[in-house]
Amino acid sequence: MNPFDNEDTDYAVLVNDEGQYSLWPRWKAVPAGWSVSLERAGRQECLDHVDARWTDMRPTSLVRWTED
Repeated sequence: MNPFDNEDTDYAVLVNDEGQYSLWPRWKAVPAGWSVSLERAGRQECLDHVDARWTDMRPTSLVRWTED
C-alpha cells in the first residue's frame, strides 16, 4: 500500500521555500529543504489544509520573476 494513500495514519503537511506543499506520513523524517506547515492530522484534514493555502501552483521564484 502506498503510504500516502493510507486513511488510517497520521500525516503532516510540509512546505518548501518555493511555496510547494506536500502531504507527508508522520513516521517519515522531514526531508531537507522542507518545513512543517501542519504538525499532525488525518489525511483529509491535511488535504483540506493544502487546498486552503496552495492556491497558486506556480513556484514562488516563478511568481517573482513574472511580477518583475
